[in-house]
Amino acid sequence: MKVLMFGWEFPPHILGGLGTASYGLVKAMAGKPDMNITFVIPKPHGDEDQSFLKIIGASYVPVVWKENDWNYVNERIGWIMNPDEYFWLRNGIKYDFRRIYTNDLGCIEFSGRYPENLLEEISNYEAVASVLAHQLSFDVIHSHDWLTYPAGIFAKQISGKPLVVHVHATEFDRSRGNVNPIVYDIEKRGMDAANHIITVSNLTRNIVIEKYFQDPKKVTTVHNAVEPLPDVDSYVKTPRRDKIVTFLGRITMQKGPEYFVEAAERVLKKNKKVRFVMAGNGDMMLDMINLAAKRRITDRFHFTGFLKGRQVYQMLADSDVYIMPSVSEPFGISPLEAMQVGTPTIISKQSGCSEILTHSIKIDYWDIDGMADAVNAIIRNPAMYKSLHELGREEVNNIRWEDAGEKVIKIYNSLLGK
Repeated sequence: MKVLMFGWEFPPHILGGLGTASYGLVKAMAGKPDMNITFVIPKPHGDEDQSFLKIIGASYVPVVWKENDWNYVNERIGWIMNPDEYFWLRNGIKYDFRRIYTNDLGCIEFSGRYPENLLEEISNYEAVASVLAHQLSFDVIHSHDWLTYPAGIFAKQISGKPLVVHVHATEFDRSRGNVNPIVYDIEKRGMDAANHIITVSNLTRNIVIEKYFQDPKKVTTVHNAVEPLPDVDSYVKTPRRDKIVTFLGRITMQKGPEYFVEAAERVLKKNKKVRFVMAGNGDMMLDMINLAAKRRITDRFHFTGFLKGRQVYQMLADSDVYIMPSVSEPFGISPLEAMQVGTPTIISKQSGCSEILTHSIKIDYWDIDGMADAVNAIIRNPAMYKSLHELGREEVNNIRWEDAGEKVIKIYNSLLGK
């Protein structure tokens, strides 16, 4: 089976959970018999793992015909794309996209991030999708998150192939209900056009059905999982006197960082030998720095900025407690990553991962006192810490991407009448 997937991130260059989830699912699916996956991202860097799939960078797909010779194309992009592929893709240009600014190769230069002109990049991604849909052979189209829904719709219109949209989050999650109507419209059009919708939790499934008015019969929950850590034993706690409690993620409205800060103040009123770490970046970072100062806990509070790769797991391993106080979290992979290295977790009941995790403490995101009490219980009770440490690690090791991949392939087969 040939699958054309549209994504926005792919490791090692990720800005959030979308890239991590896409990678884990695709890698598991690619290991199944007769699976052939082409994964499109706006801007690859050349160091992505392509041992189990083919990556096409939208930045290197021509959408406007430009006369170039083979040697020039090789000089420009030969390090990431064979010039023969460039010329072959150029034959797929069927529409006039000269309204879009392109470079000397007739390609659109995508940022590969979430820039201020994000809506423009999403629209331009459609142009790339049209070229690929005319030239590639595939059985199913799979679009990851709202950024790629328009591309998936266009590819479906051109090819007639079934479209699966994968809802990793909705605008209701990201905005705390203050919905951007433009984003909502893109999401709804994608869901309306989809032959099937995959959601990462039942929480998200209910939002898709109730807020986007989708038929429950075409919406299936496929919970996320976590990639096994081959070197998990190399992540050990650094000896220290104080306990460490960590928040790791985007510092935005959706993630509830202010509840973490408020809970920290309550913990510190009873126990001064605790340090709190907020790891990540986001538009609320300055607000959180100011809030920590207002609560007079800056001497016990640390902001690390964005962490990646080994830094993430080492930070989690060094933590005695990990907290995810998200207001609305479609799934939330970070608690699973914390549990992999044996760190006890506290998660909001308003998270998708709470549907599948047993050995994690679940608190309403707004229950600051409950959150603080849970932290104190874990760091003061060695038996409780040991139980969450051991049982949590055992539990998360059985939450596998292979199982999620099998569910997705089953959905593909049903759409193809197999």
